[in-house]
Amino acid sequence: MNKKAVFFDVDDTLYDHLSPLRSALMEVLGLPKDFPYERAYYLFRYYSDLLSDEEGLSAVPDQAKMERMRKRRFMLSLAELGVNVTEEQAGRLQSAYLKGQFEIRPFEGAVPLIRWLSEAGYVVGLITNGPMEHQMSKILAMEIEKVVPESHIFISGAVGVAKPDPGLFTHVNASTGTRAEDCHYIGDSWRNDVVGSLGAGWTSIWFNHRGAKPESDHQPHHVVSNYEEIGKLYGMNELGK
Repeated sequence: MNKKAVFFDVDDTLYDHLSPLRSALMEVLGLPKDFPYERAYYLFRYYSDLLSDEEGLSAVPDQAKMERMRKRRFMLSLAELGVNVTEEQAGRLQSAYLKGQFEIRPFEGAVPLIRWLSEAGYVVGLITNGPMEHQMSKILAMEIEKVVPESHIFISGAVGVAKPDPGLFTHVNASTGTRAEDCHYIGDSWRNDVVGSLGAGWTSIWFNHRGAKPESDHQPHHVVSNYEEIGKLYGMNELGK
């Protein structure tokens, strides 16, 4: 019998990625509560992905290039919102942001859903871009390793290929003994998660909890905005029940 599988993205899919960014901006720059943090987050992710691609950092991390990228993404994204920061300020923002990332908690319903899927017989795992140690630190902070086996956690920095490259998804299939047509992928990023999973022949579930607009003509199979909606796709009517 072919194994059905559900894999999750990590950043802004398992936890609120905006929260540590907002905290860093308020702490270091003293920005007001009514600052457009949602827009800042969108730009921050955009430049993070763009600069990482330019430097090839998602697949092959380089410490010096990584440090430069992390500062530049703050400087470029905030400049679009009329806030100019120095390289020194960008470094302090990164430090505050990093600290906040290790104080994260999973979205409500995420862990119960993972448990339910596992008990229902699905292969459940994670696929995320970034350096191995950095991403694992987040996973450990959320204690997701207690419900997802290490053998089902795939991090681009360790594999050597990053989303949206279909090769990462193909690697997951080969490693877990699953087939593309039996795999679902849940993620928030249009470029990395929707385009990447569709390119690999997987069923794509766009976790669009921020009300983002599609960035291309690709068509995800499902669009959801919370974990209750995800649970209903699999016949789980009440998360945790």
